[in-house]
Amino acid sequence: MTSFYDRHIMPRLIGCACGSRPIMRQRAKVAPLAQGRVLELGIGGGLNLAHYDPAKVAKVFGVDPSAELRARAVAAPRPEGLLVEVLEGTAEALPFEAGEFDTVVCTFTLCSVHTPAKALAEARRVLKPGGRLLFCEHGLAPDAEVARWQGRIEPVWKRIAGGCHLTRPVGTSIVLAGFALERLESMYLPKTPRSLGWNEWGAAVPR
Repeated sequence: MTSFYDRHIMPRLIGCACGSRPIMRQRAKVAPLAQGRVLELGIGGGLNLAHYDPAKVAKVFGVDPSAELRARAVAAPRPEGLLVEVLEGTAEALPFEAGEFDTVVCTFTLCSVHTPAKALAEARRVLKPGGRLLFCEHGLAPDAEVARWQGRIEPVWKRIAGGCHLTRPVGTSIVLAGFALERLESMYLPKTPRSLGWNEWGAAVPR
C-alpha cells in the first residue's frame, strides 16, 4: 500500500521538477523527432505530449506504474489530432509484442526505474527493425567532484524524489543494452545545481 506522500505529494513534486523550464526545453529537442507508432516509457504527467507532431505520429502509447501520474497524463495538453493511450505498466515489463513501435521515447525515466538495463532491453525488443530510441536523461556527471557530490546526495534524494538516482550513466548504459548511438549531446542544465543537472540526449538504434 502506497503512502499519502507517494500518492499525493510525490506526483506534484515530480510534476514541478520535471516541468521546469530547462527540462521542458530539453523535451522540446527530443519529442518532435518521434514518428509512426510511438511508445513513451514512464509517461509520467504527460509533459512530452505537447511536443509531438500529429502529422508524423500515428499514435502515442504511454506506460507508467503510477495511477496518479497516469491521470495527469490523460489530462495533459497535446496538439489537436494527436492520438494518445495511457496504460498501466513498467518499463521493465512492457505489455506489447516484439517489434510494435517505430519510436520509443525515454525522457527522465531511466533515473527512477528499478533496473535500467532491463528497461532498455524491453525498449529494444518492442522496436521495429530500423526503429529509433529517442532519449533525454539526467545522470552521472563526467566531472569527478560533481560525481562525488552526486554520490553523497543520492541516498537522501532517492527517498524524497520517487527513487530517482543521480549516479546512473546514460549513454554508456544505452550502448551496453545493444544500441548504437546515432547522436549524443550533453550539458549541464542551466539554472540547475550541477549535481542534479548533468543531461545527455540523442537518438539510438538497435544493433
